[in-house]
Order: sequence, then C-alpha cells, then structure tokens
Amino acid sequence: MTLIKKLSRTEMAQRVAKDIQEGAYVNLGIGAPTLVANYLGDKEIFLHSENGLLGMGPSPAPGEEDDDLINAGKQHVTLLTGGAFFHHADSFSMMRGGHLDIAVLGAFQVSVKGDLANWHTGAEGSIPAVGGAMDLATGARQVFVMMDHLTKSGESKIVPECTYPLTGIGCVSRIYTDLAVLEVTSEGLKVVEICSDIDFDELQKLSGVPLIK
Repeated sequence: MTLIKKLSRTEMAQRVAKDIQEGAYVNLGIGAPTLVANYLGDKEIFLHSENGLLGMGPSPAPGEEDDDLINAGKQHVTLLTGGAFFHHADSFSMMRGGHLDIAVLGAFQVSVKGDLANWHTGAEGSIPAVGGAMDLATGARQVFVMMDHLTKSGESKIVPECTYPLTGIGCVSRIYTDLAVLEVTSEGLKVVEICSDIDFDELQKLSGVPLIK
C-alpha cells in the first residue's frame, strides 16, 4: 500500500495563515488552530481569545511563559503592544456581535453544505466540549475549519450530512485539511488546492462526496 504524503499540523497552520488578510480580527479555536498564531509573520492581525484577550502574539519562548497570559485552551501566549484584557462577557459580545472577521476551528465533521460538528461525537462516556464554538460559528464573518481529512479509521470527515450534533448550520467558508483546501460554495465543495501527492480523482475517492475542480 502506497503511503499518501500529508501536511503536518505545522504545515496546515502555515497554509491557513497564508489566507488570513492584513488587519483581520481572528479567533483561533482550541487545539491545532492555535498553531496559526506562530505563522502570521509581520502581518498586522488582531488575535482574539474568548477568555478575554485581544492582541495575542505567538507562543512564548521556553522559559518566558507568563502564567497570567493564557488563551482559552489554557496555553501560554504572548501579548503584543496595544493588546487588551477584558471580561469574558465582553469577549462573547464581540463574538456574537459579528466583530470577528475569521474563526479558525477544528472539527469532527463538515458537511458539503458547510454544516459544522465539532463539540461532541455522541459516543458514550465522551465529554462534550461546547466552549464558545457555537458563538464563533454563528458570529464570525468567515469560519475556516482546520482538520485531518480522514478519521483514524480512514473515513472521510467531510460528509454529505453531519451525523454528530451540530455546532452551526451552513457556517463554514473554507476547509483546510492535511490533503487539500476546499471552499464551500452554493454549487458544492470546490477544490482550491491539493496539498498532497494525490490527484483530483484520488482526492474525490477519499473524500466520498462530490468535489468541483
């Protein structure tokens, strides 16, 4: 069996960072999306965290962590010049009020229509983790999903209809996986870029849903 070349978490974060425009207000979801903060370069991007931060920078160097500076995932972060702290109620008002340009979120499933499931698999004994995902999914102007293309058992995480509890309906703008970048359009999922050594037909087969060149 031939092994498929896939993007690493770092490479996925770099690819997402490439599409974030100068001056954008962005929330990076818990988990792999937080890596995006390390690859924004010198672009002026305003990173928001729902626990009450605006103006976050990249991860601190080892030994320079400040326990008073953490993101919503309890990871140490840095604060850029002009950054601000505020009450989490004000933070959620920013999220719900349409003040964020982009939310970068992880996902268990994304449907061809852009429905998002990322807080619970419904598995017995699993711990649901809603957090601010529903507020971000409905409040951000664009939602970028960053996830593996396939589950550990080899099933596509891009599906005709989500079978897990929904986070948001028709909210996803783009899907960034370790194999490809897909844009959600009214006609279906358009392949923006294949980030692997496979061709369109193989990507189509692995995805299990109709794709548009």
